[in-house]
Amino acid sequence: MRKGNLKGLAGTVGRAIARQRMRNELTQEEVAERLGVGNEAVSRIERGIVMPNIARLVEFAAIFGCDAAELLTETSPRPNDQANRISRLLAALEPADRQLILEWIEQLAARLGQK
Repeated sequence: MRKGNLKGLAGTVGRAIARQRMRNELTQEEVAERLGVGNEAVSRIERGIVMPNIARLVEFAAIFGCDAAELLTETSPRPNDQANRISRLLAALEPADRQLILEWIEQLAARLGQK
């Protein structure tokens, strides 16, 4: 992988880790403590300066209660990855709320598809 691609991937993964950390209402310090690293290490990963290795990605996922793949695909432009992300978000909702969101998505997609 070229250096530029790796840097972009590190930034994408770092943003996904930061979002998951905030969703779980954890501070960088709390995550760092659970990982057994310093606060700066978590900060550097979240800012995309350092790309975590696979083992570290799995540790992050365990802390956040998600799959490691979610950290890699959360910001993916691929429709299947985006659909999986929407599915995970919908799973936490009541059936009526899921239906409402699906209707909004259908209306929005139809409107945007006309352009």
